[in-house]
Amino acid sequence: MNNRFPGRCPVCGSEMIITRLHCHSCDTTLEGQFSQPTNPLSQLTAEQINFLMAFIRCEGRFNRLENELGFSYPTLRNRFNEILRALGFEPSQDETPARLTSDDRRKILEDLEKGIIDFGEAQRRLRNRKSPESAADGSQS
Repeated sequence: MNNRFPGRCPVCGSEMIITRLHCHSCDTTLEGQFSQPTNPLSQLTAEQINFLMAFIRCEGRFNRLENELGFSYPTLRNRFNEILRALGFEPSQDETPARLTSDDRRKILEDLEKGIIDFGEAQRRLRNRKSPESAADGSQS
């Protein structure tokens, strides 16, 4: 039987230590104070581990993850951000841009066709990134 090491005492919340190790094969038992292996993923719930495995299987592509798990992009992004926080990282706000609507994309392409914007600016807008000018003044392109 393999139980997950809890890490924290369920009664008082203090850090647990390992005091006994046993080999089922030869019946050897060691007693003492052993440091637990440091595995940052051990802090994740089973649900978070399953999500992370699907994320890896989909090669980090949220569109493939949407199809595999059947959740919307915002839901998937929120779950990913929860995992980042559980591992001690703070997700960047810049990494979660709002998606462009089909009308937004059409307007960008029309502006390109009319010569209002150049090809590079159209690419930046389609990728939903700030232009160098708007990044300097903090406005959105």
